[in-house]
Amino acid sequence: MAEPVSIRADSLDAEGCYRLLSGLVVPRPIAWISTQSAAGVVNLAPFSCYTYVCSKPPMVGINIGLRAGRRKDTSRNILERREFVVNIGDETMVQDIHRSADEFAPEVSEADLLGLELAPGVAITTPRLANVPAAMECRLHSVQEFGETRAEFIVGEVLVFHFRPGLCVNGKVETAALRPLARLGGPNYAGLGQVMTMAAVTRTPQMVAKDGG
Repeated sequence: MAEPVSIRADSLDAEGCYRLLSGLVVPRPIAWISTQSAAGVVNLAPFSCYTYVCSKPPMVGINIGLRAGRRKDTSRNILERREFVVNIGDETMVQDIHRSADEFAPEVSEADLLGLELAPGVAITTPRLANVPAAMECRLHSVQEFGETRAEFIVGEVLVFHFRPGLCVNGKVETAALRPLARLGGPNYAGLGQVMTMAAVTRTPQMVAKDGG
């Protein structure tokens, strides 16, 4: 039997660590973020280092790295306007999501380039994508810098949730109908695949005592 491979993290540069992490931390949901520049240009880009960080008030967090030591259009626009929209694309939008990750000049709107319809914000001035299954209008809450690469973890408070008709039923999202797209390592994506539904966990007295609840 072959011996397992061990790699010391301190032997890798930032790109080497990124390749390993992006291949291991999978599948990752994709925040398809729309922002607006000071000149009014709508920027659109996907980010898969993305999660929710709080439920009341609802907050989501996105890690955005630097490009050649400078902020990307998305993070620069967020810091200037202090708002952004997280659009949730589905499996049918994989081509547009992937293409919007290309590097374009700040004066180029990816939404216009891809022919994607926009809808006005309700609580913010930044528009959202009109035809995605769901979107979240966010106000900037905080930014924290990490590591040698100075990657920024940007947290936004969700002000408004938008849903396609029939997607949110009795306050719950119909995930199968959402058909979310996930990012894997490299230029690889995945859909939900098989969904496994498990029985709810029953809290025993021993579990309550252990939790202190």
